[in-house]
Amino acid sequence: MSSSPPSRGRPRNPRSHSAIVGAAAELVVEVGYAATSIGAVAARAGVGKDTIYRRWPGKPELVFEAVFTTTDNAPTPDTGTLAGDLTVLLQGLVDEFHAPAAAAVLPGLLADFAADPVLKARIRSDFLAPSKERLLIVFERAVARGEIAAETPVDLVLDTLAGAVFFHIGLVGEHPDPQLAALLAAVVAKGIEVR
Repeated sequence: MSSSPPSRGRPRNPRSHSAIVGAAAELVVEVGYAATSIGAVAARAGVGKDTIYRRWPGKPELVFEAVFTTTDNAPTPDTGTLAGDLTVLLQGLVDEFHAPAAAAVLPGLLADFAADPVLKARIRSDFLAPSKERLLIVFERAVARGEIAAETPVDLVLDTLAGAVFFHIGLVGEHPDPQLAALLAAVVAKGIEVR
């Protein structure tokens, strides 16, 4: 499942898409978020700026996809337990937030989100909502196994997990302990288990 919004016009060329996303991720590490431009990304990817603008409304959406959706195409985990599935999911987030690109873009992206409610809404609808939707199966399986109640507030649980990783690694800048994902998963799974 692609996290990016549906394209207009011609179908996407997967190689161009990959080149654009890769170029954006490389540039933000090399020159920072503020100095990364659509023109520079286009030049590095070997495409025209129009090609980029047909797929992304602007730099924030492109950079968000390049840096923070790498785990979206990973298979949905099925370890047999909620804690195990959450550990796999969280490890992907830990790796994503600990990558050099995340550190390079977070301050600029957060400033852009704070300044532009339309951008914030677009990121929510185009990237975050589909990502959450993909993860519902993890919680449906946990309900079927009797680990959690059907009325568990899944959106809040997912926000709690992502928020903990974001705060610990992205905001505070802690170097993640190798057991961070498993510890967070255990705490959350224990907190929502059926008693």
